[in-house]
Amino acid sequence: MAVFFFLLWIIFNGRVTPEIVLFGIGISALLTLFICKVFGYSLQRDKRIFINLPVIVLYCLNLIVEIVKASISVMKVALDPHARPEPVVVEFRSGLQGDLMNVILANSITLTPGTITIFQEKDHFVVHALKKEYAEGIENCSFVTLLRRFK
Repeated sequence: MAVFFFLLWIIFNGRVTPEIVLFGIGISALLTLFICKVFGYSLQRDKRIFINLPVIVLYCLNLIVEIVKASISVMKVALDPHARPEPVVVEFRSGLQGDLMNVILANSITLTPGTITIFQEKDHFVVHALKKEYAEGIENCSFVTLLRRFK
């Protein structure tokens, strides 16, 4: 969090001088202490983010790739006059621990064209897919695999 505050300080100032850097370090430290004291923020969260940073980056890249692939697939269905969508609703359990991981999965499914999360409670999902093949293997998709790697 302190690094984020410091980078934000540098961006808002628009230049880097010794005075700006020193004031930025002090203000960033004070803001971090304030957030820890008043809002109960834990520095352990920062540690967790840094530990999981490679997985976070990989997940974001995977999400972009899946969105592009799904967009092309849905575009083919939309532009082909002979293609008929076969909508299907599937239920599955992700097996992911924690609400955050399940919400990230639900939002990733909804962001991917051709699928939408209708219902999500804990690790129970109900997903609507434009075609049956879009929903096949959704419980073991790359999103779930990467989310299981979070520590």
